[in-house]
Formats: sequence, structure tokens, C-alpha cells
Amino acid sequence: MIIAIPKEVAAGERRVALVPDGAKALIAAGHEVHVQRGAGEAAGAFDAAYEAAGARIADEVLADAELVLKVQTPDEAELASLRPGTALVALLRPLDEPARIADLAERGLTAFALELIPRIARAQSMDVLSSQATVAGYRAVLVAAEMLPRMFPMLVTAAGTISPARVFVIGAGVAGLQAIATARRLGAVVEAYDTRVAAAEQIGSLGGRFVSLALDVGDAEDAGGYAREQSEGFYEKQRALMAEVAARSDIVITTALVPGKKSPLLIDTAGIRGMRAGSVVVDLAAAGGGNCEPTQADQEVNVDGVRVLGPTNLPSDLSPNASQMLSKNVVTLVLHLTTAGDLALDLDDEITDGALVTHAGKIRVERVRAALEGGA
Repeated sequence: MIIAIPKEVAAGERRVALVPDGAKALIAAGHEVHVQRGAGEAAGAFDAAYEAAGARIADEVLADAELVLKVQTPDEAELASLRPGTALVALLRPLDEPARIADLAERGLTAFALELIPRIARAQSMDVLSSQATVAGYRAVLVAAEMLPRMFPMLVTAAGTISPARVFVIGAGVAGLQAIATARRLGAVVEAYDTRVAAAEQIGSLGGRFVSLALDVGDAEDAGGYAREQSEGFYEKQRALMAEVAARSDIVITTALVPGKKSPLLIDTAGIRGMRAGSVVVDLAAAGGGNCEPTQADQEVNVDGVRVLGPTNLPSDLSPNASQMLSKNVVTLVLHLTTAGDLALDLDDEITDGALVTHAGKIRVERVRAALEGGA
């Protein structure tokens, strides 16, 4: 099967879906890999390395492709180059942008949404959301540390003792846990909150202190392992309690992103104003509207001296490592989907069935169809 790796065209995207080691693995499995010239340069993966792995470098790779591997959804020009029946693997934002999925179906593409890979044990090595969230959580702390006008660790010197910075992480999913671990490595005092009480043990194991709020969380975790969306009344009370913790923090990192829905508002503008001037907020849910009221996607907003950041693609900042991890996820998925060098769709398989969002001109995932109808 001819597998194409085009250069990413989305603004600010520096990752590549397949690194040279990944190309080598797919070629060893009987596939032919075509890489667009310069596709991996921004991620430190140069054409010579792909050629050494056995890949073919070309100026145009989509016309003959049977399977296309991308990070972001193809743009209109790329889609126009794809033949009906071509398979596509990418981050397609199916629940957030269902109209794009409808377009892929109308074009007759067999599309796999990396976001829909089920969170089951045998699919862990394919879990792109987790691998990229790991990078985002790490990077969020470094960005905040660079902007904070003070040092993270406690220092005892002849000139006096410097108190450690205080970091508050909201959400103990993959990104949140990595943020906790990174902040602790830098010497900060870390507090963290999650609606799932079971997360307390994970937070504690990383050196953080679990913040217990007087809230009835009920069944806080959904079947996919994500925090379940709560009522507005719950969030209103939660905001008031979280503002108290934020007020004693130098850095707040929020991570509560709900696929297909607006991000829950966890800290309002009054809560931000309650923080000390010079404090930093990094809102990792900015792509869904943000967990903080002042958040603007990919912008910095200053609220009475508190800097509120809304990055939507932090993994791209660390594109070599992010691409390495993403490539491993993608290669594992492709090997799962293919037999003897050809695409073999086993719709009785939970992974294949879960990720396959369009096929034979139809949208296959009920949640995506419902999102499309809801936005109509």
C-alpha cells in the first residue's frame, strides 16, 4: 500500500505524522512510504533520514496515495488531490467540527479520527490524545515558569530564604498529571483538583496535594475515562471554591476539555482578579472556549497584572518529541489496520470500529451524526 506523508499546512503546526523510524517500520511491513519534500523539517526529521529509512521523497505525494497520514485535517487543496476510497488517518476534531467529517464522507474517503481511538488497554500504544497531552502538560509548566517573575524552587542562601512558587493544577488527566510532575521537578509547591476523587492517589504519588472541595461530584468519570460534564450549578459553586485556591497560587494550569462541548468555566474574571499581580494562568482548554473567563485562544490577556494564556497547540512547540510519540501511535494503528500490506477493515474489532468515522460515503459514528444535527 502506498502511504503518503504530506507537509502540514495548518498555521503553526510543526509536527509530522510519521518520523523516519516510523517509515522504516511501515516499509518493513510491506508498505511503500512517500514523503513530501521537507515534510518533517520543522520536527527535526530531514529528507535524508527518510531516504535512509527507505522512503521516497517527492514534491507531490497525495495523487497516488492509498493511505494518507497527517497530524491535522487536510485543507481544501489537499482534499481535492485525494481520490475517493483513499484512507486518511489524522486528528480530525470529529465532535468539534462535524461538518468537516460530513465533507470527508461526501468525498468518499475512509477516514480514521485519532481522537476516537477507544481508551482500552490494547489501544494504549495508539492513544494520540494521551501522548500529546503529556507534551502539553510538560510544556505548559515551562511556559508559565518562564513568564512568572520569580523562581520556582525554595532557596536558602546567605542573602536570605526564597519561598517556593505555588502551582495549582485543575484536572488530573494526562496533561494535568504531567504538569504536576514537571512543576514538582522544578521545585514548586503543587496543589491539584479533579472531580474524580480516585485521582487523589495519583496526585499524591507525584508530590502534589489533592485539593478537596465541598462538592457533590456524583459519578464524575465517564466510560472513556474522562471527567464527566457537570451541571451549571455545580460549576458555579466550584468556581467560588477554586477562586480561593487560585488566590494563593502563583500559577494556575487548567486542563478540563470536554470533546464536542464548550469547555466548562472554572475560574471567572473575579477569580483571576483575586490572584496576585504577576501570576500566570495557562488554560489548556482554550480550544473549547477556555476554563477561564478571560481566555482567548492563542492569545495572552492581561487581567489586572495576571497573565492569562490560551495556547491551543503546545505539542507543536516541542515538535521533535511530540512527532516521535505521535508517529509511534500512528504506526501501531496502521499495523493494526493492515494485513499483508493492504487495508483490512475488521468492523467487529473495537479499535477499528471506534476510530473509523467515515466509510463508503457515510458517517459511521453516531456521536458525530448527532453533533452534526445539533449544529444544523
